[in-house]
Amino acid sequence: MPSSTSPHPDQRGVEPHPAPPRNINGNVDYEPHPENSISISPERAEIQRHILSLYAGSASKDDMEVYTEQAIYDDPFSYCDTRYKIAGQWYGVPKLFSKSETIATEVTSSTEHELAWKQRRKYTLAGIHASKVADSLVSLKLQRSGPGEKVVYHKDMWNEKDYSHDGLGAAIKKLHGDKLTHVTKPPESV
Repeated sequence: MPSSTSPHPDQRGVEPHPAPPRNINGNVDYEPHPENSISISPERAEIQRHILSLYAGSASKDDMEVYTEQAIYDDPFSYCDTRYKIAGQWYGVPKLFSKSETIATEVTSSTEHELAWKQRRKYTLAGIHASKVADSLVSLKLQRSGPGEKVVYHKDMWNEKDYSHDGLGAAIKKLHGDKLTHVTKPPESV
């Protein structure tokens, strides 16, 4: 891991807490409806494009630049507290999946410091070619960094559940985030 990178000093303080998206009946609804997507600025559309490229397995340095060095990534399987550790996750996508494709997205919120969207992805496992479709809510906490915005916290919630950051499950997620870079070997320059 790059020696100059340390975790964000206020990890819980920068975590986004989006309101769960609801359908017209008031039920929580993670299924994206692109026709309901709200408009976002070109700068935020570019951030979303880079993030979707990462989900698709791109893992390029250019795509990774949307994160600050002390960014946090939080999903059901891992918790990463530096951009380099986040790169470990994204560099693993092509190793796990022969294909990861975006089926639909719906931007649900764009506030001063947050951007959130629902997405439906189809993941095809490498080797066995079995596919799984998953709906999730992606929420980004953004901060000004130079002339533009960068992601300081990336949260991906599946199955309409927020995550606990305590106990054994949290320890396993942190272990995944800390150790995956040894397997996926992202370049230290990310």
